[in-house]
Amino acid sequence: MDWETDWGLRTRMVVVVVLLAALYAGFLGALTLYGVNLFGIVLGMGLFMAAQLFFSDRLALYSMGAHEVSEQEYPELHRKLTRLSQQADLPKPTVAVADTRVPNAFAAGRSKSNATVCVTQGLLRTLDDEELEGVLAHELAHVKNRDVAIMTIASFLSTIAFLVVRWGWLFAGGDERQGGGGAIVAIVASFVVWILSFLLIRALSRYREFAADRGGAAITGKPGALASALVTIDGRMDKVPDDDLRGQSEMNAFFVIPIRKGVIGKVFATHPSTEKRVERLQELEKEMETR
Repeated sequence: MDWETDWGLRTRMVVVVVLLAALYAGFLGALTLYGVNLFGIVLGMGLFMAAQLFFSDRLALYSMGAHEVSEQEYPELHRKLTRLSQQADLPKPTVAVADTRVPNAFAAGRSKSNATVCVTQGLLRTLDDEELEGVLAHELAHVKNRDVAIMTIASFLSTIAFLVVRWGWLFAGGDERQGGGGAIVAIVASFVVWILSFLLIRALSRYREFAADRGGAAITGKPGALASALVTIDGRMDKVPDDDLRGQSEMNAFFVIPIRKGVIGKVFATHPSTEKRVERLQELEKEMETR
């Protein structure tokens, strides 16, 4: 099913990407000006980013304690993903299940042809068929939009900035005439870039969640089913034991509903609030009904 482009949302994503690019260009210029040895940092982080792209699905599954499942083990889950993948014009992804009570799902993989969709046992026990299809379609929209690759690339120089902040005295040029001033300026610049890029990347992540909601709703043609799933999952999070939540918190950026604890978790959230997502899905449902 085709859907119309949300130009407001797309414009906001483009603005964030442009701001990130300008920030990173200035950052590299500052590091070069103050004598930081960029070659080793960029080379090392480039290799790390490549490994992250190529092995992101395996790393994500490992961190969640998830495993690939066959059609014989989960025939209904495979059937749903096969049909939804056809509707989304995508190759069927690898199907995985995580044995955790946290009701959630995520997509991983560097490309459309190399993707994995993982759901938790908690999700399978919590949602009805239509709600589950809504969540699966949301994850397929992430695959279609290449969100894993985009967010990995967007965070590349932010990670370099963090390393310079932490290990700046090792990377900075040893110009004794400056009394170490070049290293200090580079570290301060890296800290500013790291904080600003941290906030921009999270804004980009939230916008991409809205886009995945819209795409998932278009795949199923049922925005209300995804909205209902989001409300159900969000409501169940408070009932999941804290030990389970802490064990999965590092996967927040991947989840369909993130784990949010405390004020800081909400301020720096990788996802929009459930209320805003549901409101937009309800508006999309009204648009579809009037066509």
